Amino acid sequence: MAEKTVLFMARTTRLHDFIRTLSTSLGVEVHVATPDSPAAAHDFDLLVLDADGVRPDRVDAMAKWLESRGGAPMLLVVDEEDIAEMRLPSQVRADFICSGAGEAELEVRARQLLGECEAAPVDEVLTVDNLTINLATYQVSLDGEPVDLTLMEYSLLSFLATHPNRAYSREVLLHRVWGFEYCGGTRTVDVHIRRIRSKVGPLIAAHITTVRGVGYLFKE
Repeated sequence: MAEKTVLFMARTTRLHDFIRTLSTSLGVEVHVATPDSPAAAHDFDLLVLDADGVRPDRVDAMAKWLESRGGAPMLLVVDEEDIAEMRLPSQVRADFICSGAGEAELEVRARQLLGECEAAPVDEVLTVDNLTINLATYQVSLDGEPVDLTLMEYSLLSFLATHPNRAYSREVLLHRVWGFEYCGGTRTVDVHIRRIRSKVGPLIAAHITTVRGVGYLFKE
C-alpha cells in the first residue's frame, strides 16, 4: 500500500485522529481538506468524506468531480441516525462506514477501495430483466442508468432479489433488513416497497409481489 495517498474532507475536526490512523495501518499519506476547497487538494488515491452536515447533492457533485479526475473511489463516514437516508454515489466506486466504527473496519474498507479496480465477480452482480444489482458496490442500474435508491431501499430490494420465490412477512423484513434495534412499525416496509416500485419501473415492479396476509416476495 506504499505511496498511496488518502484525502480526508470534513467540516469539523471530530474524526481527524481516527482517519489519520490509516497512515500507520496502511502506510498511506493522509491529507486533510474541507468540502469547499477540493481544487487545492493534493493528488490522491482515495477520498474519505465525513458526511456530517454535507448535503446529498454536494456528495453527488464531489463524485462527479472525482469522476472527472480519473475516478478515485470515495469512502463516506456517516452517523448511524443518517444511514436510512444515505445514498452512495453512482459515478465512482463508493462505500461507507459508520462514524462510530473501529480502526479495524476503517482499515478494511479503505484497503478494499485502494485495491485494484477489478470488476465484481459474476456472483456479485445480479441481473433481472433490465435491472442490475451490484452487490459489491451497492449500486443498482436500470437499462444501464443508475437508480437513485436510499441505502435502506437498496438493502430491501437486494435482500428480496437474492432470496427469490419466498414470501417474507413485514416483521421478518424489518428484522433482516433494518436490524434488531429498529423500533418503527411494519408500515415502513410498505412505504419502502412503494418507493422501490416507483423507481425501478413497471417491468421490475411486477417481480415484487404482495402476498396478502403475509408480506412480500420477489418472483424470478
